[in-house]
This record gives sequence, C-alpha cells and structure tokens, in this order.
Amino acid sequence: MKKILVLILISSPLLLAQSAGNTGLSFLKFGFGARNIAMGDAGASASNDLSALYYNPARLTSVETNEALFMHSEWIQDVNSEVFGLKWNMFGLPWGVGFNYTSINDIEIRTRPGEPDATFNANYFFGSLSTGFHIIDRLSFGATIKYLYEGLLSDEANGWGFDFGLDYATSIKGLTVSTVIKNIGSMNALRKNETVLPTDFRLGSAYNFKLESAKLDFIVAAEFQKYLDTDNTHFNFGGDVVYNETFAVRAGYQTGYETKGITAGIGLMWGSLRFDYAYMPFSLGLGNANLFSLQFRF
Repeated sequence: MKKILVLILISSPLLLAQSAGNTGLSFLKFGFGARNIAMGDAGASASNDLSALYYNPARLTSVETNEALFMHSEWIQDVNSEVFGLKWNMFGLPWGVGFNYTSINDIEIRTRPGEPDATFNANYFFGSLSTGFHIIDRLSFGATIKYLYEGLLSDEANGWGFDFGLDYATSIKGLTVSTVIKNIGSMNALRKNETVLPTDFRLGSAYNFKLESAKLDFIVAAEFQKYLDTDNTHFNFGGDVVYNETFAVRAGYQTGYETKGITAGIGLMWGSLRFDYAYMPFSLGLGNANLFSLQFRF
C-alpha cells in the first residue's frame, strides 16, 4: 500500500511541490549531487562543479576542471535514484552530460484481499547535454537539452525538456547572481494523458568568502523558486563551510513544503576525490532521504 501511495506522489506534484497544479515527473525535482541537496537545494546560484549541468548550465563556465560524479539516493518508501554526471572542455566551451534513473520496485497489483496478483516496477529516466559561454566578461549563458522517459506497468512515454540559465559575477568579489528556467517541454501521452513537466523558475544569489587565517571557506546562498504550473512559491537557503579543503559541514532550509524543510550534510575531500552525504527528513510518516555522492576531478 505504501508503494502505491508513493507511486501516486512521484507521478504527481504532491511529493515535492505540495501545491495545487497538475505537473508530474517529480523525479526531475530530486536534485543533483549530495552537496547541493544538503544546502537546501540552492544549486542555481551555489553549484560550483559539474552539478551546474542540472541546476544552472550557465555556471558551467566557472568550472575549470574535468569532473565525474556518481550519486546514489535512497528516497522515502523504497524510491531509489542513480545519478551520473560528466563535465569536460571541448571547442573552447564547457560541456556536461547527466543521467538520472529512478525506480520504485515490486509495486503490488491487487484485485482482492490477500496475496497480490502480481507486482510491477515504475521507472523514470532523463539524459541531458549542457553547455555554456560568456556573453560578456561577467555574464554567462547556458542551455540544457534533456531526453525524458517514464514507464508504468505496460505503459511508456517519452519527451524532451530544455533549461536556460544566466549567471552574473558582480563587482563585489565572491558575489554572484543567477537565474534559470528549467523543464520547458512536453511528453507523449502515457496511455491517454500527457504528463505535464514541472517547469521551474529560480532566481538567487551566492556569496563565497574566506578566512585565510582559520583555513575556512564559506558559501552562503538564497534562492526564490516557483513551479510555474502551481500556486506556491518557495525559498531555498543554504550554507557550506570547508576547513582546509578537506572537510565540509553543510545545512539548508526550504520553505513552502508540507513534508520537508531542513537539510544537512557533510563532505570529505582527499586530493581529486570528494565524498558528500546529505540527509533530508520528511514529516507525515514518510521517512527520511539519504543521499551519497562521489566526485572525481581530472
């Protein structure tokens, strides 16, 4: 029964949007990289690595190294996601590819009390390609194209989505202002109805500063977020404190949700490797989400 409830939630706006509307494919809202999720998912302005391909492709222009990332997510009630990303430079531009495979397994089919008649899996997938470039010295533009897939029992649908973002480095050192609109596109009909994409607008700012004497590096971020087909708005706040480029503590808060708010996590860095963990508690008896990501720079 719980898995049937989660299937309804993940295929509707209720799990993460918590507002009136008719969008679906909520796995597109799950985040990319445990670091950003631990910081209240304020990635449109605070992403400083290849995870920008998901949050704001314009910020890829500030990522100089080649990077690879893998994330495993254990969401509520046996919802699992596997995420992979790769960023490299080619033709004088940064490029990024990202993949997300989300599944709910062994959902029971019942026509009478007792043992289930059968079980089935629900599967969701996106594959994306992103790039960005400088319009002028301090202003960057980025774009992403995504292939989308959903499969429920014997029904399947696919479609395309697009993201467009801007990132501006202000004259104040370490202060950036960013905006992005995500998931513009459409899906084929799943049996009879087309799933409406969760089109997402964000506007935010991040400030990065250091205390050299204490070997501390700080990032604080705040974002306004609006799903365009729903009624509610959200604010995402996050912070990241890194000591001596080896250990990080993170926390965040998201407003406007009935089942979630606080986020937290840690990060461990060793040379070119980075391990990140994020924890997201849910209320109403839904459980907790645990997310792990491993990143390599080369």
